[in-house]
Amino acid sequence: MSDPAQPAEFPAMSELDQLPDRDAEETAEWQASLDAVIRHAGPDRAVYLLRRVHEYAARSGVALPGLLSSDYINTIPASSQPVFPGDLAMESRITALNRWNAAAMVTRGSRLGLGGHISTYASAAWLYEVGFQHFFKGKDGGGTSRSSGAESGGGSGDQLYLQGHASPGIYARVFLEGRLREEQLDGFRREADGHGLPSYPHPRRLPWLWEFPTVSMGLGPLAAVYQARFNRYLHDRGIKDTSRSRVWAFLGDGEVDEPESTAALELAAREGLDNLTFVVNCNLQRLDGPVRSNSKIVQELEARFRGAGWHVVKTLWGEAWDSVLRQDTDGSLVRRLGEIPDAQLQTYAAREAAYIRKHFFVGDELSHLAAGLSDAQLTDLFANSRGGHEPFLETERE
Repeated sequence: MSDPAQPAEFPAMSELDQLPDRDAEETAEWQASLDAVIRHAGPDRAVYLLRRVHEYAARSGVALPGLLSSDYINTIPASSQPVFPGDLAMESRITALNRWNAAAMVTRGSRLGLGGHISTYASAAWLYEVGFQHFFKGKDGGGTSRSSGAESGGGSGDQLYLQGHASPGIYARVFLEGRLREEQLDGFRREADGHGLPSYPHPRRLPWLWEFPTVSMGLGPLAAVYQARFNRYLHDRGIKDTSRSRVWAFLGDGEVDEPESTAALELAAREGLDNLTFVVNCNLQRLDGPVRSNSKIVQELEARFRGAGWHVVKTLWGEAWDSVLRQDTDGSLVRRLGEIPDAQLQTYAAREAAYIRKHFFVGDELSHLAAGLSDAQLTDLFANSRGGHEPFLETERE
């Protein structure tokens, strides 16, 4: 129990005061070292050192409580990215076609007064397409993925819980595969004649395509957790070999506000469901505005998932940021990225270079950094290189 009105005369105490200190002098030396770092190098350096020690301790097998958040940068550094394993030109073309057809479906329907979500798939297209091309394992042919050749285990394959609002993009891909006709795409959200396409995934509406219902919002991620748990149950009891099956749940940052979306996070961690992956597309935007106007939804979600015992990987910035971040020798840019609320990030994406120079690159260090960037480079950083959802361009890597 905490008491914010605790009298000032009470000494500062912690749970560590209840534990025996076998070497108080050594403890004092560590504290004095930290004080010296803060005095001579500043609190930012002290935080960096403590995080480094925490990370090293975890790698050395020392059990420590996990940190709930990290800097607002990509979890995996650019230097650690593998070479793109597919045909980049071909997959870029496929992704572009699917984006176009998905947008056309919703646009045509809107002329008839029908609704639809146009940006959900557009902002997550590479996430889906890389999954379809390289990760997701089907049930046919013994559960072998056409792209990876990996066996899925007894033909059970993977289970995909796809974000309902991204259904136009999935229909567009199925159309490209020749399994849907153009007139069916034109029937999106019009099922009265039996030839249209349902708005959201549901096996009763389109049983040959959809395996699970994922809308109302929050249903998909909750069901995915229990699917992964059931797969583990089947395998542990020798009923079915699901050892190579993986459950994928795609959801949006606005969707996680639904209580069902995160209701079973602790269950997944408690039962060690390493056969489950959540892919949260944080495009920062709802239909009626930013998901978090005055804070940062990615950082909030990272803390929530890490606190529940999940491993979190963030992809926030595209390749255009790599060289700029390398020039950030004192951490000013990383600190600035971490303090900008989501609504302001959305503003930068729509504004001209002069506005970005004036309002984002504040202070001598950041102004000097911006001076080396052209106006086109500045606008590209915020308008075209956010999200990190892009393949690595091998020509630039070379």
